Amino acid sequence: MAREGHNTGLEGLAAALPREKRGPPPVHLWNPPFCGDIDMKIASDGTWFYQKTPIGRPALVKLFASVLKREGEKYFLVTPVEKVGLIVVDAPFLAVELKVEHDARGQVLGFRTNVDDIIEAGPGHALRFETEASGGLKPYLHVRSDLWAKVTRALFYDLVELGEERVIDGKAMFGVVSGGEFFAMAEAKALREFA
Repeated sequence: MAREGHNTGLEGLAAALPREKRGPPPVHLWNPPFCGDIDMKIASDGTWFYQKTPIGRPALVKLFASVLKREGEKYFLVTPVEKVGLIVVDAPFLAVELKVEHDARGQVLGFRTNVDDIIEAGPGHALRFETEASGGLKPYLHVRSDLWAKVTRALFYDLVELGEERVIDGKAMFGVVSGGEFFAMAEAKALREFA
């Protein structure tokens, strides 16, 4: 992506990335050698930074997002021949829009991410809810491979409005249904105490 002697700026990085005509690049198939870390960071609010400056071009952010890969706790931008590390503060994407529909599976929750991926929660795309130190919940949506989108606070409130109670393994759980699957947020008893 950025070798010594070549253009190492943001445009040079972008020029080195493959441009796929159909669908996202097959990054899960690429295992190139590690070429070092670059000064790129995805902040917790979804802003991408290069050399501590926000990347202002959405098309460039989408291009980089398309070649993002996670291995363990580390994130990389990959091409078929190179892999460079970057920092992700929380989750690499944000779920910023929610569309509720109904079909033969029942309720289907469709999300749009900040890089315009459209994801339906359900089989293969789970919703998970992590407990924060404050006792609140932080929701995430599985996007692809081991990459997740943090669900914005406004959409989280929408999910709570759509929530219901179900008994799971003998416990009353509060959660939300999408694509025929129930995604538990927390024990219903704990939520009733806060209500």
